[in-house]
Amino acid sequence: MVPAAFIGFVFSDELESFFSGDLTLVGFMLIVTALLLWLADRAKDTVKEVSFKNAFVIGVAQAIAILPGISRSGATIATSVLLGIDRGRAARFSFLMVVPLILGKMAKDILSGEISPEMNNMGILIAGFASAFIFGILACTWMIALVKKSKLSYFGVYCFIVGVLAIVFGYY
Repeated sequence: MVPAAFIGFVFSDELESFFSGDLTLVGFMLIVTALLLWLADRAKDTVKEVSFKNAFVIGVAQAIAILPGISRSGATIATSVLLGIDRGRAARFSFLMVVPLILGKMAKDILSGEISPEMNNMGILIAGFASAFIFGILACTWMIALVKKSKLSYFGVYCFIVGVLAIVFGYY
């Protein structure tokens, strides 16, 4: 998570400019995600462990996935599989490595005052956090099982189609 945290912290203002609603960029990045998933689907299954070097490379993939249209989980799972890590371990690692980033973003929002105990809607924020946490665990469990059984290229086809549609609509 270190590369993504570094990029997010140091380049936060520059990254905001990518989120201006440019569908063309999102479309091209979805196509990049599709190609990455297609390549990973053709990788040989191995049982390599997540080494420090592999974790750093996967972290770089997560940092790149800050760009709109790059699927964070798709990029990290595909990178893991391309490095020879089995799909189940890759999916678990992908979902675990985002937790520190989420907690870091929450801490940053609290420290900056964007979230404060004096807010009138604190109960709603707590309920939303609890709901997101519970359903996030359920979704992660389901996705890990799905990644183990299914082909990554199925999600790649979806990304490719949505990417092409985003490019087409981005020009209108």
